[in-house]
Amino acid sequence: MRLTPGVEAAGRIWDRVTAPSPDLSPGVLLALAGVAALLVLVTPLWRLTRHAVTIAHEGAHGVVALAVGRRLAGIRLHSDTSGLTVSSGRPTGLGMVLTCAAGYTGPALFGLGAAALLAAGHAVALLWGLLALLALLLVQIRNWYGLWSVLVGGGMVLAATWWLPPEGQAAFAALTTWFLLLAAPRAVLELQTARRRRRAPDSDADQLARLTRIPGLVWVGVFLVVDVGALLLGGSWLLA
Repeated sequence: MRLTPGVEAAGRIWDRVTAPSPDLSPGVLLALAGVAALLVLVTPLWRLTRHAVTIAHEGAHGVVALAVGRRLAGIRLHSDTSGLTVSSGRPTGLGMVLTCAAGYTGPALFGLGAAALLAAGHAVALLWGLLALLALLLVQIRNWYGLWSVLVGGGMVLAATWWLPPEGQAAFAALTTWFLLLAAPRAVLELQTARRRRRAPDSDADQLARLTRIPGLVWVGVFLVVDVGALLLGGSWLLA
């Protein structure tokens, strides 16, 4: 039975997505971790790369809001690396708590999931998964800067997916994974610095404090434990 051109094209894409990626040596993985650390620790670079963390942060808010049955009203990303996700539903309760808690843990958990895919040899599937998530995020963006940010990020992932050789795709996927795992704890530390200077009275931690009567500092600690735990576990999966 002859397949239609559309089915054949879909089959070729599926074969490409599910193709196993070449293994990277521990030395290459450690070198990529070093590059990711530079992107996180060098302040001028961090001012640029932190936009990617904001995308993951707000995307996590949006994913969890939908998962708990809230109605997502839109997402905004700003040039100062801040963002805002608006959802409607019950203003209190477990769903709202989970939605608020997702932001500062989301990048690390995305990184942990990426590490699991890489450890299983599915770098290309990881890149396509990132593209799918960015496409879903794109339809929820409600400002021009956010639209530009997501398109730039999606363009970089698409270019890596289509034009890099398999080894390059695996390296790009590993660099992205290391970046998410390393960047998440720094974002939490920055959150606490802003709170200490009283510059973030409506931060996620403070909103959670009002929702749960648990101090905001405790929530910052929860964020940090989750993010550092994801870094340690994801790093062990990558290097194993």
